[in-house]
Amino acid sequence: MTRRPTSFNLDEVRFEPEELYPETDGDMADAVAVIPRPRGRVWLGVFFAAVALLILFAIGVGIDNLIRALFDRSDILGWVTAVIAAVATLALIVIIAREVVGLMRLRRIHVIHARAVEAATADDRDRALVVVREIDALYRRRPETARGRSYLASHRNEIIDGRDLIGLAETNLLLPFDESARRMVLGSAKRVALVTAISPRALVDLLFVGAEILRLIRRLAMLYGGRPGAVGFFRLTRETISHLALTGGIAAGDSLIQQIIGHGVAARLSARLGEGVINGLLTARVGIAAIEVCRPLPFINGSPPRIADVMAALRPLSKEKDE
Repeated sequence: MTRRPTSFNLDEVRFEPEELYPETDGDMADAVAVIPRPRGRVWLGVFFAAVALLILFAIGVGIDNLIRALFDRSDILGWVTAVIAAVATLALIVIIAREVVGLMRLRRIHVIHARAVEAATADDRDRALVVVREIDALYRRRPETARGRSYLASHRNEIIDGRDLIGLAETNLLLPFDESARRMVLGSAKRVALVTAISPRALVDLLFVGAEILRLIRRLAMLYGGRPGAVGFFRLTRETISHLALTGGIAAGDSLIQQIIGHGVAARLSARLGEGVINGLLTARVGIAAIEVCRPLPFINGSPPRIADVMAALRPLSKEKDE
């Protein structure tokens, strides 16, 4: 049916923009778009898992054929090869078990850290008590923590707020570890600065800095109770680099330059020594990020090492070089 044309007065028409574009509710306005996970990664993981299984089967069939061939040639050679294969299998099982235990321990530390952050943020005493029990169990086999755990147990049932209880656990259990971690970071920064300053080749600098950073991450993980295996260490290193990137540590060039200029080093150092100081500071920055990743509790009463402390420790190196 065709509508007949009509006339109307524009002055009588009231146009409200909200009718066409209504305001959304607060919940809709605060909604965050969720990025779907790419499905290709799942199939990529399945592919690598299948390839790894095929390789393991191929190795197993090859060892079986080798043992059978040696038995046909000589019983002694066959039994010796069978014993060697059994020892290798046992060692592989132990290695896998240690990797699993290391991964579970790292996950346990991360869970304790996340629960401690939640308890401190909400100032929840009940959650804090759970965290205190978990960290007490984590360090139960560390004799150097016996005194702190005893003091913490004697004050656990007192009326203490959740955040203060987490801070009490940090003070009595982790602050001694923090001091050792600070010395580790400073020591690695000094070694990197010295080797970079006297090394004749850039390749040597790169290899030494990389090895020192990996060594520092492993030592910090062992200090705080991580004890990672090979897979766990790779995962921990990846998390440290990710944390460093998220906190802006990689793009901290301006702050590093300010530290150097603020101490009057840039005007006095040679190019090689200046490069050594920069590499030492970057190594320290990675160490600070590793401390924050490996530490089972957030910083409440304590504080991580600062770049200014590392720079103060590197200043004597520049003076010795100038002399």
